[in-house]
Amino acid sequence: QVQLVESGGGLVQAGGSLRLSCAASGRTFSVYNMGWFRQAPGKEREFVAAINWSGGITYYADPVKGRFAISRDNAKNTVYLQMNSLKPEDTAVYYCAAARHLTATMTNTDYWGQGTQVTVSS
Repeated sequence: QVQLVESGGGLVQAGGSLRLSCAASGRTFSVYNMGWFRQAPGKEREFVAAINWSGGITYYADPVKGRFAISRDNAKNTVYLQMNSLKPEDTAVYYCAAARHLTATMTNTDYWGQGTQVTVSS
């Protein structure tokens, strides 16, 4: 069992930056591939970024490429999402996810966090 707790969300002006963190419980964090998803009001949850267990492979959704960066610290059981040049359309609840098997859009998630709100004002 893996429990995921996100933090770092908030209100930011367009063009600003935020860094989300996701702390994982358990001693098996390093075997999991990790990712971030988001869900805007009235829309389906969508893939944002993923990183493999070692941190050597990353995937990004097209809308965030070049602006967001995913990273992880296995010693701290934590995965991060650095979000730069934020746009109002990035407003959403951001969810952390863990998966034993990684695909480019992380379709095989095993665990979810409860989410953290990110609001970007224009």
